[in-house]
Amino acid sequence: MWRREPVERTDQLRAERNALGQTPVPGGWGDTGRVMVFVPVAGHLLRAKDLVDARYAEPLGVDDLARAACLSRAHFSREFRRAFGESPHAYLLTRRLERAAALLRATDRSVAEICFSVGLQSVGSFTTSFSRTYGLSPTAYRSSFPPASRYAVIPGCVMRAYGRPQRRTFREDTGAARA
Repeated sequence: MWRREPVERTDQLRAERNALGQTPVPGGWGDTGRVMVFVPVAGHLLRAKDLVDARYAEPLGVDDLARAACLSRAHFSREFRRAFGESPHAYLLTRRLERAAALLRATDRSVAEICFSVGLQSVGSFTTSFSRTYGLSPTAYRSSFPPASRYAVIPGCVMRAYGRPQRRTFREDTGAARA
C-alpha cells in the first residue's frame, strides 16, 4: 500500500523524479507548488513497530502507534494487521508477555512487580493472558526454570566483600605531589 506525502516542488526535485520514472499525481504539479510522492506504508508501520519494541512498558494505545506511523487509526490497524499478521494491540501484548517471561526466568521479582514493570495494569489480566499464551501460570512458568540465584557465577559472600567501599581517603593530592 502506498501513502502520498507532500514535498516542496523544485526544478531539481522534478528532474530527479523524472529520471527515476516517477510521474506526478494529477494536479500534483499544479498551482499549489507541491508534488505528491508515493511513499510505502511499510516504512511507517515499521516505525510504529519499533516504538512498541522500545517503549512497551509505557501506556501505548493504537492512537499513539497510528500517530507514530502518520496514519489514521483505522487505516493503521488495517495495514498493520495486513503487514504483520496480528493487530497492533495483540503485538503490544505479545511483546509485553515476552519480556515478562524473560523476567520470570532471570529474576526473583514478584509476579505483580513484573506485571507492572512491563506496562500491564492488572495482575489478574496478566495471569490470564500469560496462561493463555504460555500454557502455564506465571508462578508455574517460573518454577519450571532454575532459580535466578543459580545464574550468579560469583558466590554472594564474595560479591558482598568486594562490593563494599574501600577505606581510602578522598584527597586528590598525595604527599609526593606536594614536594
